[in-house]
Amino acid sequence: MALKHRVQQLVSYVEQGKILEAIEEFYADDVTMQDNLNPPTVGKPANLARERQFLASVAQVHENRAAAVIVDAPHAAIHWRFDFTGTNGRRMRFDQIAYQTWVGDRIAHERFVYDPGTLEAA
Repeated sequence: MALKHRVQQLVSYVEQGKILEAIEEFYADDVTMQDNLNPPTVGKPANLARERQFLASVAQVHENRAAAVIVDAPHAAIHWRFDFTGTNGRRMRFDQIAYQTWVGDRIAHERFVYDPGTLEAA
């Protein structure tokens, strides 16, 4: 399957709010996921747990969409736009670039790049 099609499938899952299902379907068992320059989280189970913790902090999603997608195998970059209200009542809006390295039809490494200051500004 062409990587561009696989990335579009991933985008569709995430835009539908199927984030945990996307990790199960599109990520390698030994995936590393990294926020900015923080140490990476290694392995699908650890990343699923991290994502569950994040999702538990979200009360309402206002926007969750890919503004742009670039694929140059074996890499892909997705410009995500997020807008949500946390369980603490605080609304957060931010842009994030997810830079991915794919091995076959699975993501082996993903790094999220964003300005953490935008989380506070919202």
